[in-house]
Amino acid sequence: MFDQSKLGEMLGSMQNTLKDLEEQNKQTTLTTKSGGGLVQITANGAGEIIDINIDDSLLEDKESLQILLMSAFNDLCKSIESNRQSSALNILNGLGGGFNIFGGKPNG
Repeated sequence: MFDQSKLGEMLGSMQNTLKDLEEQNKQTTLTTKSGGGLVQITANGAGEIIDINIDDSLLEDKESLQILLMSAFNDLCKSIESNRQSSALNILNGLGGGFNIFGGKPNG
């Protein structure tokens, strides 16, 4: 038999978990480097850039700077996406136990 009260409880828990995940992502920092550290970009897990460091030696070489920035940004985007997927997987794994919307004992 379908238990609607369990569904509401599960949805409420999921909403709280997602809010916690958003806050956790904002607190997570991810940094990438390119050109052996000549360019360094840091973002939080929400994808907001929080710092960029560029070695002074690149300021006169626009083309190299552009290439290194693109490389660093692309690597950072991959890291952010990987972090989000990992966090989402952890949430899904955590939701697996404890809720059974059809009544009875949870699987486990």
